[in-house]
Amino acid sequence: MSPYFEDLVYEKQDYVRNTLPKGDYEGCRFKSCDFANASIASINFIDCHFEDCNMSGCSIEKASFQNTVFKNCKLVGLRFEEAQTFLFTPQFENSTLTLSSFYTLKLKHSIFRNCILKEVDFTDADCSTLLFDNCDFTDARFENTNLEKADLSSSYNYRIDPEKNRIRKAKFSLMHVAGLLDKYDIVIK
Repeated sequence: MSPYFEDLVYEKQDYVRNTLPKGDYEGCRFKSCDFANASIASINFIDCHFEDCNMSGCSIEKASFQNTVFKNCKLVGLRFEEAQTFLFTPQFENSTLTLSSFYTLKLKHSIFRNCILKEVDFTDADCSTLLFDNCDFTDARFENTNLEKADLSSSYNYRIDPEKNRIRKAKFSLMHVAGLLDKYDIVIK
């Protein structure tokens, strides 16, 4: 049986040098912790909050994120498709996810708010009904992505091919809708 940790606060911990013990973490808070290039593989996070943490390059293979919030975090280069996909419901606020991947994931119950999603891979992902609130999608990859009823109306710098993605009833702002026409190499004034 895995160790169980409940309602604990971990502040300014260095998990690069001292590995986070494997187990189940429920209702725990991680504040200003460094997980860069560390491993949290096979650890379960339920109703946990990560605030001001650096998780860039972190190994998350078979880690579980149920109702987990990442706020003001650096999550560069994470391969979320390697995490446990059952009940995968993370929320991202004011975080940088550059070069991360959500390949083939069902993200219907996730939220992305004020995030930098540069070069993030959403290929084959189900992003239907998702809220992308004020997110930067510079060079993000959308291919065979389900964006039906997703709200990107406050987001920008996306390039989405309507012929290669499902966008029915998705919301876009008029100011940034040119990102749906990029492949045609036209000039919009």
